[in-house]
Amino acid sequence: MAVTYASPGVYVEEVDRGPKPIQPVGTSIAAFVGITAEASLKALDPATGERVPVESRLNKATLVTSWTQFTDTFGGFVSGAYLPDAVYGYYANGGGPCYVTSLRAVSEGEGQAKAASANVAAGKGTSFKVTAKMPGPAGNELAVTIKNDVDKDGKPSGAFSVSVGGETKTGLSMKKGDGDAYIGAVEFAAVEVSDVGAATAGPEDGTYELSGGGIPPLTAGDFIGDAAERTGLGGLEVLDDVRILLCPDIMAGYDGSDKAKERVKMVQEAMITHCELMRYRFAVLDTPPGLNAQQAKEWRNYVNFDTSYAAMYYPWISIADLSGSGSTTKMVPPSGHVVGIYNRTDGERGVHKAPANEIVRGAINMELQISRGEQDTLNPIGVNCIRSFPGRGIRVWGARTLSSDGSWRYINVRRLFILVEASIDIGMQWVVFEPNDQNLWARVRRDTKAFLTTIWSSGALFGLTADEAFYVKCDEELNPPEIRDLGQLIIEIGICPVKPAEFVIFRISQWAGPNAEA
Repeated sequence: MAVTYASPGVYVEEVDRGPKPIQPVGTSIAAFVGITAEASLKALDPATGERVPVESRLNKATLVTSWTQFTDTFGGFVSGAYLPDAVYGYYANGGGPCYVTSLRAVSEGEGQAKAASANVAAGKGTSFKVTAKMPGPAGNELAVTIKNDVDKDGKPSGAFSVSVGGETKTGLSMKKGDGDAYIGAVEFAAVEVSDVGAATAGPEDGTYELSGGGIPPLTAGDFIGDAAERTGLGGLEVLDDVRILLCPDIMAGYDGSDKAKERVKMVQEAMITHCELMRYRFAVLDTPPGLNAQQAKEWRNYVNFDTSYAAMYYPWISIADLSGSGSTTKMVPPSGHVVGIYNRTDGERGVHKAPANEIVRGAINMELQISRGEQDTLNPIGVNCIRSFPGRGIRVWGARTLSSDGSWRYINVRRLFILVEASIDIGMQWVVFEPNDQNLWARVRRDTKAFLTTIWSSGALFGLTADEAFYVKCDEELNPPEIRDLGQLIIEIGICPVKPAEFVIFRISQWAGPNAEA
């Protein structure tokens, strides 16, 4: 509506005529889904001075900006779960803000970890039971060694020794009246003794391995969740800024059975579907543990994914075990560390730089040393290898998606398009319901070209000039009357992304010099 001027004077009006710049969106915010020790927001209790839970965050996506904040909400490391190690590796490798969805809080009683145990035999029965003090799979590495004492005639003396976890107790007895020597009264650092039998004879000699320790694996349904209930992967649909998705704990409790394989495949398929439907997300997948190169190839053929919205990494890496399980190192899926590298590369070089030939910080070793010949088999089928090079450390040595389409072969190309598409999507919302005429077309072309010029200037597009790197078309040819009558505005954009120099070839021959005869 035109302004009515009633009295003489100077009137200053603001007129919106300038460009509306398109801001590049973030490309590095990751979402972790899996198992944690805790899942609750905490506040300071004035009475005790301690931080106490005030709100459950179980199955709720929670923004985390540092490892300290993660531990405050979700606790520390958990034996048998990989998400805490993944988040730790994520921040160690340059990760920034991320979302964490805890499907199970072990320390809060949600899916309590089971402790490994073993029954020590005595004749046809059980002498006593030994149970690991720390629940989880770490107890499966313990073994109890029993050795009965003999007298000078070589006959059993009634006493015996027990060795477990590097600790040995001698002169033990099955009789309650023997005081501190009674097996039921002996304290071990790593295990507890229970169910001591009524028999007074010593247990049978031998080594008894503890088993049964671990965290019950989550089901595929737990991971997939429900969008309406805001659980699992479905709960991430309302978060517009998530760009990378990983679920390291789909490997928790993996035993190589057909059922376990099918569960992993179902969840990874759901991750890919989620990313494709959300359009601006990329999934980072792990291979199962314990695979050699041939088995990794067979796994790739088993899952048989064909998508540019996901990448797969192999093998698992060895890191320091900070869970307090007693082990010095542990094998973990590499996805958390790799996504941290995505963040680091994005910040230092840009999303157009392939996240490869980068050091994996925190990695001590790999589950398997990959040879060049083995990678020659895995790389063409989209399995990105992590390799150790003398004097150069452990590095990510692959940058391929799981797509069979050569146009979408590289991770950085897909993620560059995610950046461009998401930025234009958000930055051009002002166009909706504007008059669909030549003036609007010109403004759209101007703003889009200005944005793509900045992308080209950063080195993300191939071309000596902007005209060689991209084009923007929005005219009457694309928008004839029948299109405009439908309420549509069509803009066509073409960009030329830079591809990584995956194969560097030097051609060398003998040269006799400039004065040599032809």
